[in-house]
Amino acid sequence: MEKPLVAIIDWSKQPIGDPAASVERGIIGDAADVRTFLCNSDADFAGDIIGAAALIVWHNIPITAPGLRRLKRCRALIRNGVGFDSVDVRVAAECNIAVCNVPDYGTEEVADHAIALALALCRQLFPLDAEAKRLGWLIKVETKMRRLRELTFGIVGLGRIGTATALRAKALGFKVCFYDPYLPNGADKAVGITRARTLEELLRQSDVLSLHCPLTKETHHLLGQRELAWMKPSAFIVNTARGAIIKKSAILAALREGRLAGAGLDVVEDEPLRSAEEAATPNLIVTCHAAFCSVEAKQEMRATSARIARAAVRGEPLENVVNGVTLKPSQ
Repeated sequence: MEKPLVAIIDWSKQPIGDPAASVERGIIGDAADVRTFLCNSDADFAGDIIGAAALIVWHNIPITAPGLRRLKRCRALIRNGVGFDSVDVRVAAECNIAVCNVPDYGTEEVADHAIALALALCRQLFPLDAEAKRLGWLIKVETKMRRLRELTFGIVGLGRIGTATALRAKALGFKVCFYDPYLPNGADKAVGITRARTLEELLRQSDVLSLHCPLTKETHHLLGQRELAWMKPSAFIVNTARGAIIKKSAILAALREGRLAGAGLDVVEDEPLRSAEEAATPNLIVTCHAAFCSVEAKQEMRATSARIARAAVRGEPLENVVNGVTLKPSQ
C-alpha cells in the first residue's frame, strides 16, 4: 500500500531547511514518505504536492485560496514557525485542512533578542563601537545613554514571548508595564508588573517599547504617525514580532526627524529594507528577521512540525490548530 506523503515546502530563493529532512524523517519514520520541494509560491503546488497528506511550510510563502484548493488530500498544513498570517486560514477551514503552527519553539530566543536590542539602544552600543573603530574616544551619544532602573519598559502583548521578555526586563531593573486587551484581570499580578488599560496610556509612559503581538487586521499598522506622536522623543522602540505592526514610513520619518531616539527592528514592513535611503535612517538597528534563530530553536521547531505531521497522517489529534478544524479518525 502506498504511503501517504508529507511534503516539506521550502523557498527556492532562500532554502533554509535540510534537503535530507533528517529530523523530520527520524520522527515520522515509516508513517509516511517525507520529501522536500522547492517553491517560489503556492502557484508551484503541482504534481506530488497536491496529493500530499500534510504540508510543512518554511518561511512566509503566501498560501492563498487557489493554492489551498489544489490540495486534494491534505489533512494538515503546518507553518514552521509562530506566525500563520501568510496562510488563508478561513479557506483552509472550508477545505477541511487544519492549519497548525509552532508557537513555543523560539520563546527564549525572541525574548533574548528583544532585550539585546533594548540594551544596545539604551547603552548606545553601536555608535560607541563605530566611534572606537574610528580610533576616536568621544562619547558623542552621552545624552542618549540611560540608567535602566529609571526607565519604563512597555510591552504590547503579554503572551509567551511577551511574558518571557517582561521577566527579563524586570530582572534587569526596568519598571515593566504592558498592554494586552485580551488578558483577564490579574495577569499583571501573576507576573509582578503593571498594566496599562489603553495603548495610548502605555505609549505615553514607555521609555522602551517592545512589541510581542501577532499580526492581524486589528494590529496591522497598530503604530502609525498618530501613535508614535504619543511617545517621548527620548523613547526607543523594539519590534521582534511582525514588521507591519509598525507603519514603516511613519517610524523611519520619526527617526529622521528626531521624534524618536532610536529603534531596534528585527522585522520591518515589506521586508527586507528596500533602499540605501531606508538603510541610512539614523538611530536605527536592523537585524534580518533572525530573533527566533538558534541551533536549539530550529531543532525544536522541526521536531514539533514533524510530530504534528505524523499525527495528521495517522489520524490522531493535532497540536496547535489555529483554524478550528478537527480531523475525524477516518479521514
